[in-house]
Amino acid sequence: MKLFLFLLLLEIHVTRSLRYFYTSSSGVSNFPEFVAVGLVDDVQMIHYDSNTEKAEFKQQWMEKAAEDDPEYLSRQTNRLMNTQQVFKGNIDTLKQRFNQTGGVHINQMMYGCDWNDETAEVNGYHYYGYDGEDFLSFDLRTETWIAIVMQAVITKHKWDSDRSLSGDLKNYHTKLCPEWLKKYVNYGRSTLMRTELPSVSLLQKSSSSPVTCHATGFYPDRAKMVWRKDGVELHEGVSKGEILTNNDGTFQMSVDLDLSSVIHEDWRRYDCMFQLSGVNEEIVTKLDKAAIRTNEDELQNVNVLVSGSSVFPAGVVVRIMGILLLLTVCFSAVFIWRRKYKGEKYETHLPSTVSNILMFMLL
Repeated sequence: MKLFLFLLLLEIHVTRSLRYFYTSSSGVSNFPEFVAVGLVDDVQMIHYDSNTEKAEFKQQWMEKAAEDDPEYLSRQTNRLMNTQQVFKGNIDTLKQRFNQTGGVHINQMMYGCDWNDETAEVNGYHYYGYDGEDFLSFDLRTETWIAIVMQAVITKHKWDSDRSLSGDLKNYHTKLCPEWLKKYVNYGRSTLMRTELPSVSLLQKSSSSPVTCHATGFYPDRAKMVWRKDGVELHEGVSKGEILTNNDGTFQMSVDLDLSSVIHEDWRRYDCMFQLSGVNEEIVTKLDKAAIRTNEDELQNVNVLVSGSSVFPAGVVVRIMGILLLLTVCFSAVFIWRRKYKGEKYETHLPSTVSNILMFMLL
């Protein structure tokens, strides 16, 4: 069992990713019409939006890109300003295709690659989405576009007819993208290759609810957490949650255990085990009723805060809601797209022929 777990974690550990998300919106008040973000291993490293109209580094280690090429940010800014205008037109085109007039609409693209630094295996991806649904994707194997809905067929035929475009896209996703991923990982080595262990807690909504083992504050996101009985991993009565990102760039995850059929005397036989990729020791948390935090405990804390007048000011609440809306619009769906200009040493997007068509109107 331990050997299998070690091999599984080792396999996960060596996979890295470079992804870009472009989001344009229509009908959303007090929100940028266009937002672009780039992420390395799910850590945001560059950002642009139509309010500032300026590309900005989000990680200090990305300053090394500017040291290599002083025009890096200005070139990104100019390109994304042009892309912003194209995306605005794309929403108008999409609304016509779907017979829509007003309302809130979201057009997204997400693109990039995964790279396994042990096997050198590369997986590229390139998708479009509209209003939270898949719209169009590029198949690297056949070098053709896949129209996921009827409204995308027009665009599929247009782009499939340009074979040079397909070749450039495949070259980008299988060669250029991994090259830039390796460069960025090297820039952020001290951050991206660090390990941080989490704090682990036992939580329960009520005495009849499943017990949740919750780990937060770990890095990277390559980790495993399981419930065990007598040291053996459990599968029945166990519900695993997804790994989620914290505001500080670390991660959290949880695993629920249904104890409805377990007598209290047997609780001592259960534990929650967390293991982080690259770290040998396990974090083992014994199932102990005294250690479980419940909703009743949290309600008492809330009452104390209210009685002490520790209430969020209205302005803070408004700002928080704005941030949540931004995150929802940018990351509510996973759509993929990618671009790179050939012949420019430090550019991060598609070859010029690809750029000219992918910064396009969806006609």
